[in-house]
Amino acid sequence: MHALQFTATGDLRHLALVDLPRPVPAAGDVLIRVDAAGLNPSDVKNVLGRFPYTTLPRVPGRDVAGTVEAGPAELIGRAVWATGREPGFTRDGSHAEWLCLPAGGVALKPASLSFAQAAACGVPYTTAWDGLRRAGLDENQQVLVIGANGAVGRAAIGLARASGAAVLAAVRDKGKQRQLEAEGYSCLMLDNPDTLAEQVAQHFPEGADIIFDTTGFWLAPAVAALNRFGRLVVIAAPANGMAELPLLALYRKGASIVGANSLLYGCEDCAEMLREIGALFDSHALPLPTPPTEAALDEGLASYARINAGSSEKVVLRPAR
Repeated sequence: MHALQFTATGDLRHLALVDLPRPVPAAGDVLIRVDAAGLNPSDVKNVLGRFPYTTLPRVPGRDVAGTVEAGPAELIGRAVWATGREPGFTRDGSHAEWLCLPAGGVALKPASLSFAQAAACGVPYTTAWDGLRRAGLDENQQVLVIGANGAVGRAAIGLARASGAAVLAAVRDKGKQRQLEAEGYSCLMLDNPDTLAEQVAQHFPEGADIIFDTTGFWLAPAVAALNRFGRLVVIAAPANGMAELPLLALYRKGASIVGANSLLYGCEDCAEMLREIGALFDSHALPLPTPPTEAALDEGLASYARINAGSSEKVVLRPAR
């Protein structure tokens, strides 16, 4: 089979398109014919050596949507999707024509999603799901999502609205603001950090119960925009990993910080999340994701380079059939 593989880390030049034997499923595994595989920034960072637990040589790729070709009888021929901490790190991932995963680590693909849409959802939606649930999301919450136009931000505003919560999106681009408002979201423009609390108060007079910062750069001003006992969800950090927070304001509000990291969850845990997320898609409670950019697996090296150069496009790799 064709696959992308890296045998060393530190540079994208270590990633190559290679021919590998088709994997053979072990007992308890399924063999998946990959129809689409999501390309996430963490896949690029993996090749660059940011994850010390990755074992080599390795086929990268965390997210997959495809068809089960071998495994338990009840799954053969079924369309599935999956994500988790193992693929691409400690076992070969989805940037290939075939993939083996534990049978309990896949969920049936929602009928409402194409293979490409499903492959684009794994990391963004499980990250948003984890952060919002652990922050106590329910229909009584007022939720601000900073960076709502990105993949995780999009997932967060959709999941929050599906729960019945009041949702406020925040972006830095006028075009993105108009697009989100056309979809029915209240939206504010991010400008001066010192005025964020005032902007939020125009929508949520007491402040937001949950602020989901997808950027890592708005944590300090977000504290002032929180309601009492508010929760600040964090999924990113500045390049040096450090941020300053006004601790006096944080504890006086009784506020807390929730770190959300999808790599804390294995495929079986993620499959449970995907089943619940998929039910929301199929019931039309959750808006369908924007179709991603599709690229041929054999041209995947160029896609990795674009993401590494800073492109925010959501890409899925598709093997030739």
